[in-house]
Amino acid sequence: MQPTQRFKDSIYEQIARIGKALSSPKRLELLDLLCEAPRTVEALARLAALSTANASQHLRVLHQARLVVPEKRGLFVQYRIADEGVCEYLHRTQELAEARLAEIREISRAFLQERGALESVSGEELLQRVRAGQVVVLDVRPPEEYEAGHLPGARSIPLKELTERLRELPKNREIVAYCRGRYCVMAIEAVESLRKAGYRAHRMEYGVRDWHARGWRTETGAPRAPRHGARA
Repeated sequence: MQPTQRFKDSIYEQIARIGKALSSPKRLELLDLLCEAPRTVEALARLAALSTANASQHLRVLHQARLVVPEKRGLFVQYRIADEGVCEYLHRTQELAEARLAEIREISRAFLQERGALESVSGEELLQRVRAGQVVVLDVRPPEEYEAGHLPGARSIPLKELTERLRELPKNREIVAYCRGRYCVMAIEAVESLRKAGYRAHRMEYGVRDWHARGWRTETGAPRAPRHGARA
């Protein structure tokens, strides 16, 4: 074999490590979750419907490909993405898959149609409404994800707390809920609950990483405590 071919083979073999690490649906899901916020193995296992042992095995593969970084936190091991380029790569991969694979569009449409959730608000339209102060933007992800990054001015009410905290939301304004992006169902469930309670609500299919990809500004930090009895 010629030296030049050995060189190319060696390079492509290393690049293929990334593809091999991402060849598992569950590893893609774990990476997607870590792009929202760092998490422990136990938390990732619960969110991805895996046993802790299986989650650890998948995370080791991602770590060997230098896509995630483990950090010891007391009795637990917490994982984070290696750098923002990993999430950008994942985002582009998802976009390519959606563009090339009609099955993804069909699966998504069938699921949303069954839930009566085909209607959504585009990021561009939402941005205009937010800047004009026309809507209440609601982040229904867990608090640690909101703190890691959220849309400017978004209110944080995790989905599991929404029913108990409805009084914090004004009924005289339109509410746009978002979560982790187009494959996340928390915003769909939030809109269903809000509409049943008499709110004008829509979901946004874009998440924080979609905003990053478009160069739009996001914010970090813990949610502010609502004023007692506040509804606006």
